[in-house]
Amino acid sequence: METASLQQSFMKLRSNKAFEFFVIGVIVFSAIVVGIKTYELPSSFLTVVGWLDNLITAIFLVEILIRFAGEERKRDFFKQGWNIFDSIIVIASLVPVEESDMAFIGRLLRIFRVLRMVSIIPELRLLLNSLLKALPQLGYVMLLMFIIFYIYAAIGATLFAHINEELWGDISIALLTLFRVMTFEDWTDVMYETMTVYRLSWIYYLTFIFLTAFAFLNMVIGIVVSVIEKENAAQEHEQGEPSRSDLGRDIAELKQMVQELKDMKS
Repeated sequence: METASLQQSFMKLRSNKAFEFFVIGVIVFSAIVVGIKTYELPSSFLTVVGWLDNLITAIFLVEILIRFAGEERKRDFFKQGWNIFDSIIVIASLVPVEESDMAFIGRLLRIFRVLRMVSIIPELRLLLNSLLKALPQLGYVMLLMFIIFYIYAAIGATLFAHINEELWGDISIALLTLFRVMTFEDWTDVMYETMTVYRLSWIYYLTFIFLTAFAFLNMVIGIVVSVIEKENAAQEHEQGEPSRSDLGRDIAELKQMVQELKDMKS
C-alpha cells in the first residue's frame, strides 16, 4: 500500500507544471553553463562552473528517477524513445570530464543535454516527430532537387568553366556555386560575370532559382506543414477520447462502489 501511494506521489510530481518549469529552467541554465565553458576564464571561476555542472547532472539524475518511479508499469518507461534518449544523456553526463579517456566524449554528451528541452516540451516533441515522419516524402523531393542541381551543374561547368575556374572549374565546384545562387548569396555577381560572355545566361540562373528556391523549397515547406497538421489532428483525437486504461479504471471503481452498496444493504 505504501509503495502504491509513493508511486502516486511521484506520478503527481512529474506531471506537476511547477516541476516541469523547474526542469526547463535547469536545462536552460545547463545551456548557459555550456556556453560559459567556451570562454577563457580564471581557474577559480572554472571550479565554480564545474560544481554547477555537477549539480545540474545530479538534478537531471533525480528527475529521471522521479519519472521512472512515477511510471505505473516500469517496463513501459523504456518503450518511449524520449525516455531512452533522456536516460542515455543523463547516464553519459556521469562520465568524469577530467583526467579520463572518456573526457572528450563526456564533454560532447553534456552539450547534448540542451536537447532535453525537446523531450520536456510537448510542442517541440510534436514538431520533431512531424519532421521525422515527413522525411520519407522529403527524401523524394530532395532526390529530384539533386537531379536538377546535377543537370544545371553539368551545364554550368561546360559553359562557364573558361570564364571562372574557381566557380565553374568542375561539377563539384559548380554544385557549390549553384547552392550559393539558390541561397541568394551575391548570386547576381556570378550571373553578371557570365553575362559578359553569354548575354542570355540570365535565363540559366532564373530558371534554376524558380525550380529550386521557389518550387522545391515550397514543396518541402508544404510537406512539413501537412504532416504537422496531421499530427495535431491525431493528438487532438487521442486527447478527446478516453484511453482504455482510464476506462478500465473507471469500470473498476464503479464495480467497487456497487459492491460496497451491496455490502451495506446486506
